Amino acid sequence: MAKPESAPQQPASRRIANDLRAAIEDGTLQQGAKVTSERALAEQYGTARNTAREAIRLLAEQGLVVAKHGQGVFVRKPERLFRFGSDRYSLKNRATGLTPFRLEAQRQGKTPRIDVIHITREAPTDEIAERLAVSSSSKSVVHRENHYFADDVPVQIVSTFLRWEEAKGTPLMKPKTGKDGIYGRLEELGHVMTSVRDEISARMPTPGEASVLELLPGVPVLEVLHTSMDQDGTPFEVSRYVHRADQTGLLYEMPVEQER
Repeated sequence: MAKPESAPQQPASRRIANDLRAAIEDGTLQQGAKVTSERALAEQYGTARNTAREAIRLLAEQGLVVAKHGQGVFVRKPERLFRFGSDRYSLKNRATGLTPFRLEAQRQGKTPRIDVIHITREAPTDEIAERLAVSSSSKSVVHRENHYFADDVPVQIVSTFLRWEEAKGTPLMKPKTGKDGIYGRLEELGHVMTSVRDEISARMPTPGEASVLELLPGVPVLEVLHTSMDQDGTPFEVSRYVHRADQTGLLYEMPVEQER
């Protein structure tokens, strides 16, 4: 009778990573603690230093550790999530005079910063053109792209699309749009937001997004394609939000229809 084959031995890098993960999970290595150096891990496990480096890379991909230049590798501290949802555009929040992002940052004791990357007239993709009811074969939209930071940490990329015929010659073409932001200016143009449509998906970032958001390998993004409708049910603004999924949550509360 043939002897059963023994299970193949795990690569040394995975054994090191598994031991470190267990130490993190049981609290032996606490949040913010410095992880044993690659050199020391290699000596401890009798492996090459590259093997220890691979173990650390595996943990970084899982979001368990973070490397700080010139300091070492540390157990990652979970960040409190930014939460955006059904009250994002409510009148009670508008009364604060703060944009939704600035208000959320203030609630968490963080300092917000918004960098306006560009404001350009361009031809929209079919996806944007369909939602704004404009042509995709001409430069029918204004594209505003902003990068958002909290305590200098990048947290989201926002691409906002407006109809060129409405935005041209208005403060919507300037980096600073004034009180209440773009929605204040759009109200002056006759668009009072009464309903929204958010299409939410999760995906891996593009290389450009990963660079801007300074994402660790393996961290996905949450994409929200937002459409604003006015008092006449007319769509007047579309924004694509790309959130880093390790620091963002979405919270929606809504009534349940009772009519049968």
